[in-house]
Amino acid sequence: MDPHEATPIRLRINGEERRFSVESWVTLLDLLRERAGLTGTKKGCDHGQCGACTVLLDGRRINACLTLAVMHDGQDVTTVEGLADGEALHPLQQAFIDCDAFQCGYCTPGQLCSAAGLIAEAQAHTVDDVRELMSGNLCRCGAYPQITRAVAQVMGIDDAQPGASSGPGKPFTTGPVLA
Repeated sequence: MDPHEATPIRLRINGEERRFSVESWVTLLDLLRERAGLTGTKKGCDHGQCGACTVLLDGRRINACLTLAVMHDGQDVTTVEGLADGEALHPLQQAFIDCDAFQCGYCTPGQLCSAAGLIAEAQAHTVDDVRELMSGNLCRCGAYPQITRAVAQVMGIDDAQPGASSGPGKPFTTGPVLA
């Protein structure tokens, strides 16, 4: 096989069937941004350490910078552009606005996709669970309390319930996870 030969693949991106011809080294992130024109998904570290490139692949969270596009022929990809239903924002998008869960906004698409995947996984039951399960998504601006609040709001998790540690009057410390 010629390493420069392009392979035809088919992806369902945000509900739309799309066909591409890609070289074997093209990442899913680069395909989405450069060939599909969906620039909402961000290239942060390009090493899978920041989560800015998080998308949903068949409903599961994945770092798009760490996977090759040819590996996902026939699969469903949801990017931040696919979360809304037409003009109606996804509840997470509205909660991010309501809770002011962004500052510069660069990490927000990855945070939103990760939160959507987290909700679908149904593993988070407390604010601490949300923090832990979102820890792969970094925010250099430090909007972690607002991000946590927005995700917990959509999930119906009360900040003051047992196991929650960020309710009113409780200290907040920053760190590489949603602390």
